[in-house]
Amino acid sequence: MEKIPMTAEGFAQVEAELKRLKSVERPAIIAAISEAREHGDLSENAEYHAAKEKQSFNEGRIKELEATISLAQVIDTSKMSGDTVRFGAHVLLADDDDDEKTYQIVGEPEADIEKNKISIASPLAKAIIGKSVGDAIQVSAPGGMREYEIVEVKYQ
Repeated sequence: MEKIPMTAEGFAQVEAELKRLKSVERPAIIAAISEAREHGDLSENAEYHAAKEKQSFNEGRIKELEATISLAQVIDTSKMSGDTVRFGAHVLLADDDDDEKTYQIVGEPEADIEKNKISIASPLAKAIIGKSVGDAIQVSAPGGMREYEIVEVKYQ
């Protein structure tokens, strides 16, 4: 299987979620199932079915996180430097209206657009990887073609 690139921060978040699911959520769900069983007839017991459904979701997420961890390739971005965009870079982009926004290029499991973390597989990341400060790029977006200029590249 192919390795999944991740930042150290993203890897730590995946590990923390896995630990929480196993040590907090799993025992709580088991307790809820046990309590629901005590209410009698399971065929018409909505609490039991809801708890079993939650258990199924939780176990599926645990398997997904374990697979992610087993395939993770943690890349230490703190030792990187330069003004060429690579994995882990914090990239300040200016659009055609001179609006500026900073994005970090991360692995797919840790991508979160609300935190300005974009997946290395996203169209924007693909367009800026390998480019340098001062380069102009074009990206196809849902609203049409967008143009950006790379203003700054930082590694933390």
